[in-house]
Amino acid sequence: MEEPAIEETLKDFRYDWYINENTSVAIAINDPTRPIPYHLILPPLLRYLLKAGARSENISFFIATGTHNSPSMEELSLIIPASIFENYRTIVHNCDDYNNLEYLGVSKAGTPVYINKRYYYSDIKILTGHIEPHHFMGFSGGYKSAVIGLGGRKTIEANHKLICNPASKMNRFYSNPMRMDVEDIGERIGIDCALNVVLDDTKRIVGVFFDSPGTVMRKGIELSRRISQIDTQTKYDLVICSAGGFPKDINLYQAQKAITHAALFVRDDGVIILAAECRNGFGSEKFRSFIEDHQSPALVIQAFEHSSFCIGPHKAYQLALQAQKFHIILVSELSDTKALESMITVTNNLEQGLTLSRHWLTDQASIAVLPYATHLMNPAEINS
Repeated sequence: MEEPAIEETLKDFRYDWYINENTSVAIAINDPTRPIPYHLILPPLLRYLLKAGARSENISFFIATGTHNSPSMEELSLIIPASIFENYRTIVHNCDDYNNLEYLGVSKAGTPVYINKRYYYSDIKILTGHIEPHHFMGFSGGYKSAVIGLGGRKTIEANHKLICNPASKMNRFYSNPMRMDVEDIGERIGIDCALNVVLDDTKRIVGVFFDSPGTVMRKGIELSRRISQIDTQTKYDLVICSAGGFPKDINLYQAQKAITHAALFVRDDGVIILAAECRNGFGSEKFRSFIEDHQSPALVIQAFEHSSFCIGPHKAYQLALQAQKFHIILVSELSDTKALESMITVTNNLEQGLTLSRHWLTDQASIAVLPYATHLMNPAEINS
């Protein structure tokens, strides 16, 4: 889908806002860990806003990093077109800078709500992002870009603590407590609209939605489910998977999501081989050190469930739960593998990974290959 088609979608949106030369506009965009084609969606959005009366000097882009590391200038240049990066204000969010966060009270779920102050006090607040199955938030997209991407660490950790609720899982939306907390907080922030896309497994835009965040999610989820689900009751002995390449396998923190998807298609005690480059290592020092400090899946789970919730260790907890149920082999260029030795098997060669998998498999093993695992889900898991 090219810019003209996206522009047509924007034209169909009618909002009762009034823009003049002093109106401040804040646009949340995802960090480089998300494969969103901003070179296609941002130029039409800017043309839409400028035609409505906004001035370029009053439009700001907010990089929704959440608790991720701040992107470098080089990484930002990969997601923001140079013409935009050079002519518009870009603000990288810091979830720990409470001087620049606004406190909005407590959500219905008990989450303390902190949001980027400059974003919150902008006259018009816009979200951008993509909608696809998310391993514990149900689906990505909508309010999540602001609530998590531009929230304070206290907000993100309190929300993510709901990961321990069995209803916080992929494919659930309205019955997902973590996602409903995000929806509640998003409404409190007062976001005006969302521009979200749905991508196919080649990262090509197959749907674009520009409306209120709730409407965008309802329409986007319908399309995402339609293109992502594989209708099978078969549980395979071996699943070979990938997160779909860069940036989804930029680090193990991100690539681990593919295991959650692969788990929908593998039998208990089966084997999952994850191919992931992980050029930026673990992606979280707390993730790495929590695994290293607790030298088995059982100890990781026990320690996590008996300690205060913290972002980073929650990924170790997820991996430990998976490692207890399946045999996991990581094929990666990850250099620091010592911490993982008690949890999973690591190799830098797929052929060797296949050889290692035979330790748990017979010659008649059934095999599934999921090159874009994070894009797939099993319809048996759908529970909205």
